[in-house]
Amino acid sequence: MSIRFIVASFCLAVLAFAPLCASAADAASRWPREKANAWYASRPWPVGCNFAPSTAINELEMWQADTFDPATIDRELGWAQGLGFNSVRVFLHDIPYQEDREGFLKRIDAFLGIADKHHIGAVFVLFDACWDPFPEAGKQRVPKPHLHNSGWVQCPGAGILKDPARHDELKPYVQGVMRRFKDDARVQAWDLFNEPDNINNSSYSKFEPANKQAMALVLLQKEFGWAREINPIQPLTTGVWIGNWGDPDKLSAMEKVQLGQSDIISFHNYAPLPEITKCVEHLRRYHRPILCTEYMARPVGSTFQAVLPYLKEQKVGAYNWGFVSGKTQTIYPWDSWSKQYNAEPTVWFHDIFRTDGRAYDPKEVQLIRHVTGARAQE
Repeated sequence: MSIRFIVASFCLAVLAFAPLCASAADAASRWPREKANAWYASRPWPVGCNFAPSTAINELEMWQADTFDPATIDRELGWAQGLGFNSVRVFLHDIPYQEDREGFLKRIDAFLGIADKHHIGAVFVLFDACWDPFPEAGKQRVPKPHLHNSGWVQCPGAGILKDPARHDELKPYVQGVMRRFKDDARVQAWDLFNEPDNINNSSYSKFEPANKQAMALVLLQKEFGWAREINPIQPLTTGVWIGNWGDPDKLSAMEKVQLGQSDIISFHNYAPLPEITKCVEHLRRYHRPILCTEYMARPVGSTFQAVLPYLKEQKVGAYNWGFVSGKTQTIYPWDSWSKQYNAEPTVWFHDIFRTDGRAYDPKEVQLIRHVTGARAQE
């Protein structure tokens, strides 16, 4: 056996072992359970919604300079405060950062100032795998009538996601935003990647890269590393969203990373209460705080009346999808992508208020305020 062969074999072994070392290093920097649970115990039960102002069709229209709408944000977060909400989950996007870094960061700061005025904090979502894979800067499309999320866009776009050689282009965005707000108590947590392995079967699946799920896993692992380098005071999370996670041996590679590297556990579930109960019971095995960062789809049985009291009782954070009916048109169901709707549905899918502040269901609003204790704050 030649010396050259021995050296080459050693080098290959080192290269093969390096990813395992990097993964172990990332896992080692995860918050200990004690720190995560102490963080959660030190604050009120988090309750709120996934928020975009009614005047924005997507994250770009929310955050670009020409369409950033602080007046609407202020008005609508005032309604959120009236419900007793103390947190909102909000989606960011890399394009406004690339186009106007300082302006984008100032707009985020302005948003946090408005939210804080209403005693509301923010969970920021940095990447999102849902809906249109081809985001473009500038003027956004007009909503297609009666279509659920007709203009929501992914972050990053497919061109970057499918090419691992381009993933590092996103590092300045992730670290730039986190570095600016890493010590800001108005930011409650960082949600690194929304449904990263979602291939959008009901809408854009034929346009998705064939390697999307594999590349999303690569990007998420990198993103955890970038975030750990910043070392924010806020915890990191990314939500699992398929199934109820009852058998650890059946977790996907993506779920193993999500559940194995998140400081606090988060999940999505739009099913009736018995299914949400299973999710919570199974996720308890991680002995970390739990947030349900998406729920509430009335026609399929995920309702405030059924779910919200249970989440409070279990001390699981609760974030329903949607708030004010607007350009996202999420009062319409997911099947509006395959079924034609011509008028407002009798039963709204998501959202709580009309644009004038009237409740879709006043009894539902009363229940929310009762559960959150908003009555006692009057």
